[in-house]
Amino acid sequence: MHTLLCTLLVVGCARGQAPEAGSPSPTAGTPAPPAEGDLLPATPQGPTIPLTFGDHVLHVEIADTDEERQLGLMHRAGLAPDHGMLFVYPSERMRGFWMHDTWIPLSIAFADAQGRIVRIADMQPLDESTTWSNRPAMYAVEAEQGWFARHGVAVGSRIEGLPGPSRE
Repeated sequence: MHTLLCTLLVVGCARGQAPEAGSPSPTAGTPAPPAEGDLLPATPQGPTIPLTFGDHVLHVEIADTDEERQLGLMHRAGLAPDHGMLFVYPSERMRGFWMHDTWIPLSIAFADAQGRIVRIADMQPLDESTTWSNRPAMYAVEAEQGWFARHGVAVGSRIEGLPGPSRE
């Protein structure tokens, strides 16, 4: 039993967010949508900073602790226009994200320590499969699905305004 629990924990952490106790398995079917009052509003839940992608600005909340990164954009009703979340890590390595309890269709841009985008991918609500950076990344930026494509942001583009590495 102990080995199984450790294996599940390691697999969950490798996805970028630890699985919650009692969370449905990917094969349990799609859960019913939460009641309106059960989701957080689309407005930012904390301070934001501007990130610049060429001529375009995305205002992002920063997730730079393990707890903030695990929560991410879970339980949100949506995102305000031109808003998203920046995940900051202490160093570059392969990163994986999933959409457990995330009801918003998102696009994710993974970036290296210099702010150069190494991968952009779309992620579907509640999809518990892992989306990998495919190359070492220190940052991940989540925005409304299609935001990067609509603004001409592509692999190789640079993100300006990134903070330094996370301390944890």
